[in-house]
Parts: sequence; structure tokens; C-alpha cells
Amino acid sequence: MNGDHFLGRARELWVEAAGAAVEFPGAGEVNVVVSPGSQLCPPAWAGVVLLGGAGIATAPNARDAELLADAVRKVAPASGLVDAGGLVGALPVVDVLGPASLLYLDRAAFLPHDGAAAVEEVAGDGAELAALLDRVGAADADESGLADVTSPVFVVREGVHVVAAAGYQLWPRSVAQHGVLVAPGSRGRGLARTVASAAVAHALAAGLLPQWRARPEPSKRVALALGFREAGSQVSVRLGGEEQAPGVR
Repeated sequence: MNGDHFLGRARELWVEAAGAAVEFPGAGEVNVVVSPGSQLCPPAWAGVVLLGGAGIATAPNARDAELLADAVRKVAPASGLVDAGGLVGALPVVDVLGPASLLYLDRAAFLPHDGAAAVEEVAGDGAELAALLDRVGAADADESGLADVTSPVFVVREGVHVVAAAGYQLWPRSVAQHGVLVAPGSRGRGLARTVASAAVAHALAAGLLPQWRARPEPSKRVALALGFREAGSQVSVRLGGEEQAPGVR
């Protein structure tokens, strides 16, 4: 699978998630649509996904769509590039999630990592993963996305405790959304790459397209070390600004 192929598959996924008739435009452009049911972002938020230098954006109402479209016009420079950080800076943002990097991997580019630690396969709904999620705290657990995995979970133990885990959630268009988590006292030893490599190999064997969303830089480094390629970014914003007329939202 070449880069153009996985970019096309990734764009198909996000177009479906937008929940409205929209497509990725030419480089440096962002198509904005009203879609209250969009899965690009939380309910009542606006969402932007940029892939291959172009983007799609959804807004919960016409007023927010106008704000997004105006921000796109302001931040797209003459070179025809647009970035999520620039869009956020041009908007009346009340709250923001991201930007998160979007990375993808094809089989030919995969760089497996066989660490010294033994990897075991366990059920995704088992007590061992739940115990690790409880130990690391809500913020790290939410960032990992492991509470929502549909795949088996690949783990490393120290004694009786699971200290590293990775798996993926099956998304539409045969995309595998990956997550990885390492207990705080066990980080910096390559365990994230070890368990993530096992999860990625499982997804590739099933014919899936591995996807990695990374906000923390260490998470992105793990993905890049396994051969993932950064293709774009995603950001969700809750917009403020002038009061809206009744019934607009």
C-alpha cells in the first residue's frame, strides 16, 4: 500500500465521520459544513481534520460554520498551506481538544519491535487492563483510549501486575485506532513500543489500516519508531463569541 492509498482510505473514514455531504478539497483549502451529528468532535463543538494538506470541518450550526470558514480564509497563506494550530488561533475558542497528529502505517513500512520483555495477549474487557487504567489516573487513561478497544490487548507484566498495554478499536472503513499505555514507574524502557508493535502486527494481519492519534510527543515518537507516517491533524473546538439568535443552535 503506498502513501496515496492510505491517505485515500483515511480521508474516506473522516468523510464518513463528518455525517454530512463533504469532501476533501485541493491543497491549502478546508471545506466547512453544518453537521450537528458530526463525529469529528464532541456534540455542539466544531471539528477540523486536515489530511495531506487539505481539510474538512464540521460545525453544529450555521453561525459556527461561518466563523470556521472565516478563520480558514485568514490563516491559509499564499503557499496554500493550512494548519490546525493556526485555525484555533483565529477562532473565538472557549475550549479545545488537540491538535492531535494523525499517523498511518502500511505493511511495507512497518518496523516491528521485539523488546526483551515478554508480551502476552489478554482480553480487552479483563480485570487486568481495568486495574492498569485505574492506576494511571483518568487523564492518561482517557488519552490512551484503551477503555474502548475491541481487539485483544497485548501486555507486559512485572510480577503479577500489567505495566504496559496496547490494543486498538475497530473503526469504520477497516481502520484500527491504536492506543498504548505504560504505568508511570515503568516508562522510558521501550515497553510502549514493545506492546504497540504486537497490536499493530495483529491489525495488519487482519487487513486493517492502523491509525495513531497523538497529542503527547512521547506517543508520537512511539508511532514514528514503528514506521507510522504523519499525514495530518485533528482538532475540536467549542466556540464562543457573540450571542446567537434564539433557535440558531
